[in-house]
Amino acid sequence: MEHETGLLQGILLLLVMSVAAVGAFRLFKLPPILGYLLVGALTGEYALGWLPASHAIEFMGEVGVVFLLFAIGLEFSVKQFLAMKTTVLGLGGLQVVLSTLAGFSILYFFGMDWQGAIIAGGALALSSTAIVVKQLSDQGEMRARHGQLALGILLFQDIAVVPFLIIIPILASDGTGEASTSTAAIEMLINIFTLAGMLLAAHYVLRPLFHHISKAQSVELFNITVLLVALTAAWTTQSLGLSLALGAFLAGMLLSDTEYKHQIESEIRPFRDILMGVFFVVVGTKLNPGVLPDLWLPILMLVSGLTLGKAILIALLTRLFAADNGTSLRTGLVLAQGGEFGFALLALALSNDLLSNAEVQSVLAAIIISMALSPFIIRYNDTVSRKLFGDSYLKQRYKAAHDFSLEVKELEKHVIICGYRRIGQSLSRILQEQGIPYIGLELDPDIVTKAWEAGDKVYFADATRPEILIAAGLYRARMVVVTVADIESAKLITAAARKKQQTIPILVRTRSDLHMNELEQLGATSVLPETLEASLIIAERVLEQLGLPTEEVSEVVQHIRADGYRSLKSYFHGEQPEKNKDRALDDSFLHTVVLQPNDRAVGKTIGELKLENVGVFLKSIKRGDIRGDSPSPTMKLLVDDCLVLESKSKDFQTAEKRLIGAGNTKKETKEITETRPPVKLLNK
Repeated sequence: MEHETGLLQGILLLLVMSVAAVGAFRLFKLPPILGYLLVGALTGEYALGWLPASHAIEFMGEVGVVFLLFAIGLEFSVKQFLAMKTTVLGLGGLQVVLSTLAGFSILYFFGMDWQGAIIAGGALALSSTAIVVKQLSDQGEMRARHGQLALGILLFQDIAVVPFLIIIPILASDGTGEASTSTAAIEMLINIFTLAGMLLAAHYVLRPLFHHISKAQSVELFNITVLLVALTAAWTTQSLGLSLALGAFLAGMLLSDTEYKHQIESEIRPFRDILMGVFFVVVGTKLNPGVLPDLWLPILMLVSGLTLGKAILIALLTRLFAADNGTSLRTGLVLAQGGEFGFALLALALSNDLLSNAEVQSVLAAIIISMALSPFIIRYNDTVSRKLFGDSYLKQRYKAAHDFSLEVKELEKHVIICGYRRIGQSLSRILQEQGIPYIGLELDPDIVTKAWEAGDKVYFADATRPEILIAAGLYRARMVVVTVADIESAKLITAAARKKQQTIPILVRTRSDLHMNELEQLGATSVLPETLEASLIIAERVLEQLGLPTEEVSEVVQHIRADGYRSLKSYFHGEQPEKNKDRALDDSFLHTVVLQPNDRAVGKTIGELKLENVGVFLKSIKRGDIRGDSPSPTMKLLVDDCLVLESKSKDFQTAEKRLIGAGNTKKETKEITETRPPVKLLNK
C-alpha cells in the first residue's frame, strides 16, 4: 500500500511540475520537450530526489514511445517502406556504422575499454525518434524531403538496436564467445522467422478484426481493440529480444492501408501525448549534474560530436544519395542528437560490467544535453541551411520550383488545391465538370502517381513552400483551397499564400472550429470547419425539403457563415456532454431561466441587469409562444419570461443571482416542461 501511495504521489508531482514547466516554456515559445527534461532533472534521484525510483513510471514512458511509433507506422505504409528501402537500408546502414566508429574512436581515445566503447559508440549513433518526429510534425515538415529522409534513417536505427543488444552479452563473456555466438545466431534466426510469421498473420487478421469490431458501433470496444493490437505487437517483439517500439511500428504500418487508419490515429493521440511527456521526464531524471564538473571535457567532446560531427556526417552521406545540399544539411541537423534507445544500450552495458558508472554518466549527460539542444536546431534547420549555403541553396530550391512552373505555365484563372486526398479529389471532379481549371499539390507519391495516370492535374510538391505556390501560378489563380488534414501544414500554407498574394481568396478546410481564429489571422478568407458545416448542410437540406424558397434558404446559410458560425457555437451541453476532443475554445454554453413573480429581474429592463459584466449574454427571450433573438436592452422583463443565457463558462450562478435574487434559491435550473399562456404584447 505504501508503494502504491508513493507511486501516486510521484505521478501527481510529475503532473503538477509538468503543467507549470510546459506552460512557462510555451509562454516563452520554447519547445515543451525542454520543460519535461527540466522537470526530470530537478526531481530525479541526483537532484532534489522528489520522484521515487519506480520502474512503473519508467514503463509508462516506454509505452509513450510505443504509441508514438505506432502512430508513425500508421503514416508509413508497407509500399512506402519498400519504396524507401534504399534510404532505410543504404543511407541508414552507412550512418549507423560510421557514427558508431566515430564514437568508438573518441571514447577509446579517452581511455575507455574497446568493448564498452563499441556499445557507447552505438548508443551515440542513434537519434531521438520521439523528438524528431514530434518537432517535425509541429513544424509541418514531416512529409518534406528532409523529413522523409530523416524518418528512413531513424527506422534503420531502431532496427540496428537489435544486433547491439545481441553482442552485449557476447562482449561480456570474456573469451568464451564461440558458443555464445552460435547460440545467439540460432536465437536470432528463430526470432526472424517468428517475427515474419507474426507479420504474415497480422496482415490477414487485422483488417477483418477491425471490420468486425466496427460493426458493434462501440467507441469503447474500438479503443480497447486499438490498445490491444498496439501493446500485443510491442510485447511480441520484446519477447523476441527486440524493442517494444519496433513491434508497435510494424503493427501501425500494417494498419496504415486500412480504412480505419484515421480513426485509430485520433483515438491513440491522447495516450501518446501524455505518456510521451512522462518519457521525457524519465530521461531527465537519469542525468547526474554532479558529474559535469569532473567530466566536462569528454562530455563537451561528445556533445560536439553529436551536434556538429553527426550533422556533418549525415549531411555528407545524404548528399551521396542524390539529395541537394540544402536537403542534406537539413537532414543532418534534424538528426544531430542522441536517442532514447541509447539509454537502453547504456543500461544493459552497465549491468554487464562493460561500462563503469562514471563512463555511463558522461555518455548519458552528452545524450541528454544534445536532446535538450535538438528542438532549437530542428526548429531553425531551414534558416541554418539558407545561411550556410546562401545562393546555392536558394538556387536549388527555386530550380525545382522553376521546372515545376514550366509544366503549368499555360494555366490561368485556376484553383490551386493544396492536399489531394478525399476532399481534394472530390473538389477537383466538381471543378472539372464545371470546366474550371485546377492544379493539385500533394506529398504522397502513391496518390500523385495514381491520380496522374488517371489524368488528374496533380503534382508532387510541398505547398508550404512559397516558391512552389508561385510556381503553381499563385499570381494567376482565382483561388487557393487548403484541404490538408494536418493543421500545422494548413497554417504554413495559408501564411505562405497570403504573404505572396494579398488579394487571392484562400479557403481552408479544418476538422473542427478550434483553429478558426488563428487561420483567419494568418490570412484565410474563409475557414470551413467540418463539424459546423455538417450542421449547416443538414439545416439547409431540411429547409429545402420543407419547401422554403431557395433564395431564402441561401440567405439564412450565408448569414450564419458571415457571422462566423456564432449561432452554431452555443448549445445546451447537458449534464453529460458528448466527448468531443475537438470542441473549440470559443464554444458557448446555453442555459435557461424562467422568471417567477418574486424574482429580482421582473419589471426591470435588460440593460439594468448588466449581465455582460459577469460574462453572460442574453441570447433570446421566449414569452408565451413567441421567441425573440437579440432583444433590445430597453425591453422590460415580465413574469414567466424564459431567458436563454449564453456564456463561455458553465457557471451561471452569478447571473442567476442578478435575475432571481440571492435569497431565492429554490431553483438553479428550471426545465421548460409546461405550456404557458401566450402574451400578446412585447415591450421593446
